[in-house]
Amino acid sequence: MGKRKLTRRQAWRVEKIQEERAQRAARRDQAADAALAAGELGPEQEGLVVAHYGAQVEVESAAGQRSRCHVRANIEGLVTGDRVVWCAGEPTGVVVAQLDRFSELKRPDNYGNLKPVAANIGRIFVVIAPEPQPHANLIDRYLVAASAVDIEPVILLNKTDLLAGDPALARDIDRLLQTYVELDYKVVRVAANDNALGDLEAALADYTSVFVGQSGVGKSSLVNALLPDAGLRVGALSENTRKGTHTTTTAVLLHLPGGGALIDSPGIREFGLWHLSPEEVGQGFREMLPYLGHCRFSNCSHLHEPGCAIIDALAAGDIRQERLDSYRRIVAALNQSSM
Repeated sequence: MGKRKLTRRQAWRVEKIQEERAQRAARRDQAADAALAAGELGPEQEGLVVAHYGAQVEVESAAGQRSRCHVRANIEGLVTGDRVVWCAGEPTGVVVAQLDRFSELKRPDNYGNLKPVAANIGRIFVVIAPEPQPHANLIDRYLVAASAVDIEPVILLNKTDLLAGDPALARDIDRLLQTYVELDYKVVRVAANDNALGDLEAALADYTSVFVGQSGVGKSSLVNALLPDAGLRVGALSENTRKGTHTTTTAVLLHLPGGGALIDSPGIREFGLWHLSPEEVGQGFREMLPYLGHCRFSNCSHLHEPGCAIIDALAAGDIRQERLDSYRRIVAALNQSSM
């Protein structure tokens, strides 16, 4: 996917909008400086961005109190999950600094540029289910995406209650998941409809996590089972802090009763691989890592070249044929999308 080329009129409109935003940001900064000078804002403290509302963010203090805040103009791209330094105010506080991120999820915008959508994620849960029946290449795409952003993936099989009446399907899914267990991926099995969520709650407890996966696997059902009042919490968050007509435009962070947090938004439940190189795709296949960079040719495609370390590892039984086939399908799809 290449960047979309703008017409002259579109470029003029973008420039005008950016100029107007800069002017509004400058006015907000001037008002914040005046409030600071007058002692109208509280002392600086660290906080957590838990939601985003247009030009404002919702910040949670260490004590768990949430406040709507303006963001200083020199701070760009704050997203849910960011740690910040802020000053409380009435009715609106001010974010004065952004702290370092240890991870971030990105998605392409309308112009093909990668933009962060959530920060400081500890685990990505790749959700699959008996229906729609999962296949390895789909799982592998998510695992490659997680590897590319250096976030630990967990494979989460939902709707396990559906397997009781279909032994053949249960065996197929067991064989599918066994491959990933042997590669040291964490695999969790749950049945959201039966509220059998103990293993999932334990896997979520010490992390800020997101759920990703194709439609129909039950991501929303899992959120509702983990947080029965999640919709009420999000609605209350919007209602209690609404100033003007802003609405939530990005992800919302929800704390889990058993510990940990979940960042939920349809916008981050799927993310593509179009921006990755074949080398980065290979790094998402754990068994290929020892052999990457050891081929005779630096631009080896791992298809047919002599002296290919990956093909040699396949012949030695260190890489499975189906895994190499999955890698090749992903790379072929990337090559096709870039044409």
